[in-house]
Amino acid sequence: MQVIINPGSSRLHASTIWIDDPGPLTDFLCAEDACFLRGSDGFVALGEVARHESTSMTEADAWWRQMVSEIENESEMPGRFGTGPLTYGTFCFDPGHTEYSSVLIVPEIIIGRHRGHSWLTQIGYDRVSPELPPCHSKPSPPTGLRFSSGSITESEWMGVVRDMTLRIRAGQASKVVLARDIEARTDGPIDPRWPLRQLLASYGSCWNYLIDGLVGSTPEMLVRRERGLTTSRVLAGTVPRVEGVDDAQRAAQLVSSAKDLEEHRFAVNSVIESLRGHLLAMHVPEAPYVLTLPNVLHLATDICGISEPGLSTLALADAAHPSAAVCGAPTDVARQLIAHYEQLDRGRFAGPVGWMDAQGDGEWAVALRCGQIDATDATRMRLYAGGGIMAASDPHAELVETDAKFSPMKAALRETL
Repeated sequence: MQVIINPGSSRLHASTIWIDDPGPLTDFLCAEDACFLRGSDGFVALGEVARHESTSMTEADAWWRQMVSEIENESEMPGRFGTGPLTYGTFCFDPGHTEYSSVLIVPEIIIGRHRGHSWLTQIGYDRVSPELPPCHSKPSPPTGLRFSSGSITESEWMGVVRDMTLRIRAGQASKVVLARDIEARTDGPIDPRWPLRQLLASYGSCWNYLIDGLVGSTPEMLVRRERGLTTSRVLAGTVPRVEGVDDAQRAAQLVSSAKDLEEHRFAVNSVIESLRGHLLAMHVPEAPYVLTLPNVLHLATDICGISEPGLSTLALADAAHPSAAVCGAPTDVARQLIAHYEQLDRGRFAGPVGWMDAQGDGEWAVALRCGQIDATDATRMRLYAGGGIMAASDPHAELVETDAKFSPMKAALRETL
């Protein structure tokens, strides 16, 4: 489904100018707007001129290519990463087993910053002259915040994990990622800018996003490309940080865990195989490193290469999704097992979330550590977390891991800025 917002003429116009540093980009956001930020870099997107609900990333990619061909782009810096017209969106983990929709959106105003340079883009169906919009008042915290079980209880979820380990031992799969959800309820509508600001303050090194009611902070980048250089950050193998226990000790346990190392190897291999045919060259480190976040430690591998000309980042994301890090191995088998046994509609959780510009460069992260505001009741938000299940997995340990992964969103909803 394509929605065009108030067309004034038959052709879109985009105008981009350099601007002085505008300060915190989140100050320009309304609750209905969007952003994709890592530290101080990234963009905020205000308003909409077009929206496309898609059934696949291939269809969405074709729609954006058509849109780009119809945009008259007047830019002071053509071809610079993220400048000029762009589209952002969020895609479902498994379109065949969800009631949610995937979406690409073209904003009316973009305020961006990258490596010390700031710019302003305006897009419309009439000729436009970019003008910096006013800042907005700070968001208010939710009141009456409470959490409850999601689709199934903790005990029921551990039962699913236990059953899945038996299926893995029986040879049905090598790894299956199982997710669970919890529900946050408040007395009034949740302003997504509130958890977003907290996530940026605590998880600035991650990719923080607010897109179509989905807000989160993910440490995993499915695919990023800037002028041909393509990177992917793969995370698999996790331990919670424990108060009073030295991080070095926990990291040593993680890198010596046969279960976690095997889980990580599955994830890395799946990305290598899916991107191999689309990259002209690829570099894969021999061993993972430990990524330390405020709540957990991850095994991480950064893969890089040069992408083929003509491919967009969304096409690359389509090739790489879903990786074994969020699905399992073999991928098709794990996806079927998830659909039949997980007892959860993941929606956009663990799907690609991000953006791309008119050149096809951009960033598509994996939607983790996130919550989705209910489209019909803004006092409700569904939070998601998952864990990789292997033959040696312990159900209670997996529950503890998912609890640690819930903590960023739970804290972001309730803590004072």
